[in-house]
Amino acid sequence: MPAKLRSFIGTILIICLVILYALVATTIASALLATSPWWVHFLYFLLSGLLWVLPAMLIIKWMAGPVRK
Repeated sequence: MPAKLRSFIGTILIICLVILYALVATTIASALLATSPWWVHFLYFLLSGLLWVLPAMLIIKWMAGPVRK
């Protein structure tokens, strides 16, 4: 697969991941954390704000292509 096509597909995947992840994280927060104290909100949004990086790293690694020796 050409590098430009791989980059284009990866970019689209990351955009979709971020949008979907934000919707799911916000839905979970509004459903479960409505009456929680501020520090629970803080911890939830801190962890959920960092968690999306893991699948994004896998997509970026795929976009980089196979390791050449």
